[in-house]
Amino acid sequence: MSLMPTLFTAHGNPMNALGGTTFSRFLEGWAEDLPRPRAILCISAHWERHGLAVTMSVNPETIHDFYGFPKELYLITYPAKGEPEVGEEVIALLGSGGYIVDRDRSRGLDHGTWAPLRFLYPDADIPVLQLSLPMELPLSELFTIGELLSPLRELEVLIMGSGNLVHNLSRVDFEHRDARVLEWAHSFDDDVKEWVLTRDHQKLGEPWMSSPVGRISHPTLEHYAPLLVAMGAGGSSPVTFPFEGFEHGSISMRSIRFG
Repeated sequence: MSLMPTLFTAHGNPMNALGGTTFSRFLEGWAEDLPRPRAILCISAHWERHGLAVTMSVNPETIHDFYGFPKELYLITYPAKGEPEVGEEVIALLGSGGYIVDRDRSRGLDHGTWAPLRFLYPDADIPVLQLSLPMELPLSELFTIGELLSPLRELEVLIMGSGNLVHNLSRVDFEHRDARVLEWAHSFDDDVKEWVLTRDHQKLGEPWMSSPVGRISHPTLEHYAPLLVAMGAGGSSPVTFPFEGFEHGSISMRSIRFG
């Protein structure tokens, strides 16, 4: 039986959710190359908390977790169902590794999840869950969490990390989507690509120490961290980079497929 691949997808500026960009057009075609999942488990940059939790709502709301954008962005809904049965599988798998996972029955889907999914699966007809990013754990443990989740691939669950491999809002040229890419951003993006290809877990787990521009690229690590869960779940599966590029001069939109 073939395994479901795991993904790391960029999401970038929330305005991408309105469509009409190079990246949104890529997402519209990406699903054609993927087996259809039974459910989707997303690890988004936009759900950090102390400890692990999984969403258990049957009808998760669409969370508009951003400010100062055009009205039409706040009118978007992504009415995918939840799937508590898969949530229980997540709890059991992580529990086998000694992790305690809370059941969050009220949280919906943040834009790190629905913004890419509305183009990948525009009919919203696949159940979606989210797993939180545990703030207190070192990055290296996120590989372990991904490895524990890997059996979900045999159950046709698509594990998807959502973030950006370069993300520093203080260095973004918001006025120009096609602004010239800054040298330090390109350098870090290239570093991460090499570490993923060589499966260098030590460097991936210490990006601030492993690259001279690591801290500029990520003042905080929440947009980077979902990569490690996706990579851990991907195991030794082949790696491809179906999208490479930048927006606004310094936001990496690189997306990765494992398997």
